[in-house]
Amino acid sequence: MIRFHKEGYTIIAITLLIAIGSIVLIDSFIEQTWLQIAIKAVVICFLILILQFFRNPKRVTNLDENTIVAPVDGKVVVIEEVEESEYFNDKRLQVSIFMSPINVHVTRYAMGGVIKYSKYHPGKYLVAWHPKASTENERTTVVIENNTFGEVLYRQIAGALAKRIVNYATEKENVVQGTDAGFIKFGSRVDLYFPLNTKLNVSLGDIVKGGVQVIATK
Repeated sequence: MIRFHKEGYTIIAITLLIAIGSIVLIDSFIEQTWLQIAIKAVVICFLILILQFFRNPKRVTNLDENTIVAPVDGKVVVIEEVEESEYFNDKRLQVSIFMSPINVHVTRYAMGGVIKYSKYHPGKYLVAWHPKASTENERTTVVIENNTFGEVLYRQIAGALAKRIVNYATEKENVVQGTDAGFIKFGSRVDLYFPLNTKLNVSLGDIVKGGVQVIATK
């Protein structure tokens, strides 16, 4: 059975009502059969796109303090050492995962631990792969700490289509690896910032699966 994320309930309901209403109006006001079929096909395709975007497949995470799992589904587009200037103010190993509109957009906690920092930043809507997206786009920054990795930062970043980021992390909260950390609506990316000695299990271009695939170890 397909599950949908709670952040999509309202949009799904509105889209379904619009789709039903549109089909009724099409039958009432358009006489040409070919045109009825064509417009109905467009309406149904749009409904399917909305449903697939908000799907929330059940994932079983193998809990392990010595591993970091992918927080989202998507493609690894950045692996590099960078200066992280919002929280650490030192060099970190950055891994960025880009989500296309057809990916599952649930954000999951990459590791278990205590939330040390959680902050929302309003901003622009540059395309998610733009070099300045991580510092200028709408985004949230969250830092989790555990005994194995110390502090790890992840950043939800809105893309050109994303117009709302949902972040469930609150400071001082204990979180469980693989559980629901939020949602980004309509295209986006997630950046992770690890200690430099972290061992990565992914390479540029890899496709990862959120909540289950190990992307780094200590």
